Parts: sequence; structure tokens; C-alpha cells
Amino acid sequence: MSSVPAFPDQASPATVVQSPPGTRAIGWWTGAAPPLGLAQLPALLRVLEQPLYILDGDGEYLVSNAGLVQLGGAAADDAALPVLACLPPVRAAHLGDPSFCRDYGIRFPYMTGAMANAIASTRLVTAITGAGMLGSFGAAGLDVEQVAAAIDELQHNLSGRNFCINLIHSPNEKDQEDKLVDLFIHKGIHLVEASAYLALTPAAVRYRVHGIHTGPQGNIVTPNRIIAKASRVEVASRWFSPPPEKMLQDLRETGVISAAQCELAGHIPMAQDLTVEADSGGHTDNRP
Repeated sequence: MSSVPAFPDQASPATVVQSPPGTRAIGWWTGAAPPLGLAQLPALLRVLEQPLYILDGDGEYLVSNAGLVQLGGAAADDAALPVLACLPPVRAAHLGDPSFCRDYGIRFPYMTGAMANAIASTRLVTAITGAGMLGSFGAAGLDVEQVAAAIDELQHNLSGRNFCINLIHSPNEKDQEDKLVDLFIHKGIHLVEASAYLALTPAAVRYRVHGIHTGPQGNIVTPNRIIAKASRVEVASRWFSPPPEKMLQDLRETGVISAAQCELAGHIPMAQDLTVEADSGGHTDNRP
């Protein structure tokens, strides 16, 4: 096997690193500006949005992140330099699943979580949303009136763009989840980040299936979406399963949903997406 020469992490301007004799080119490079010496490699590596080319400058390694490259074949220009290696641009928008961006109308597939007591503030959510990402307001620990004021501010500032509000499981405040779900439905909040759940609750199910219907093509439309946090496999499985049948039947019997909606709800997952979390400073779920 032939050895591949390692590029130094740093090189002084006086350093000349020779390319191995007979190194095979993968293409040809031409540029309006001359390529740079290998000493500039560390700086060019940090310019992620530009490509990077390693060139053979008459037996010496040269670098460039500009110019035109012809892959394969013979050189079309006598001034073209052999390309020994190339690195494509690495943009932040590409480091994730593009479907996440499409689903939430964002530019970058990144999300900030709902730090409680409005540490994840309206200001933070507004900044994150303005930067093309998805932000979640930290509603946990606040009373309903404070959450309502935050929703009004965010809806006014963000002009219909997507953002999250946290819905946290509150077993010691049995009415809190229901009050928040009532508020979300009343205010037209169609995306929540659900956290601290070890099991599904009627309030979470009611939020998810509110307004469920069939679209023009017969597809199931769920206006309300949930991004759920989970640190245990069995909890994640519940979020990616349909709502519990008993809870759906209770909602049907109390008139919250119709029989047709009850049937539709049995064919959807509770959560659209899942945040997989490790142990945290708050709830831990006894999971490292």
C-alpha cells in the first residue's frame, strides 16, 4: 500500500512540502488568482462555505478555495494545475435532515430547547426564529397568564413563523396541563415541545388530536404537532405510537372529538419528532 503524506497542522511561510512524484491528479484547476502556499491551509479549512482544493504546483503542495475545477480528462488549459484532492463546501444548512426544515419552515435544521421559567425567553425565541431556526419558549414554572402574555408577544413579533411553546408534564399540578392546552388551542398554537413525560396524559392527547380531519386527497391532517423529549426507549415508543384507545374513547364520550375523529386519531403517532435527551439538571427519568 502507498502511504499518504500528512499535511502539517501549521506550516511557516518558509515551509515547502513536496508532493510525491507521480501523484495521480483527479482533475485540473484554473483560477484568476494564484493558489496559496500550504501555510494557508489551516485558515482555508475554517472557511466552511467555500470548497477547498489541494493542488500540485510543479511538485509542491498548493491550496485554494476559489477558481474552476475540471474533474477527469486532460487539462483544457496549459496553465491548469493538477488537483490532488478536493473538499466540498460544508454549510450549516446541510448538517441535518432537510425534511425537518420543510416541516417547520426553517432554514437550518436546528432547534433550541425550552429552558424552564422563561430562561428560554421570548427574546431568545425571537432571535432564534429570526436566524432561521426553531426556538421553544420555556413555559414550565410560569402561570397561565404569563404564558398567555408570552404567546401574544411571540405571535406579534414573529408574524406567523413557527415557534414552540413548552408543555411540561405536571403531576403535582393536575389542572396545569389542561389549562395550558386550553390556552394553546384558544391562541392557535400548533406546535409544542412536550417534556418530562413518563406516560401520555389526556391533556397531551387532547392537544394532539384537536382539529384532526381528512384532507382533499383523503390524507389525515393533524393541525397540532408535538416535538417530544424522551430519555427512555419505552417513553419514545409511546410518543411514536397512536394515542391510547382509552383516552380517545373518553374524549369521544365527552364530545371533545367525534367518532370519525376518534377513528382517525388511531392512525397517527402522538409526536411528529423526538428530542433524545440524556440526564439533565431537571427531570432525569433515571436514565444516564
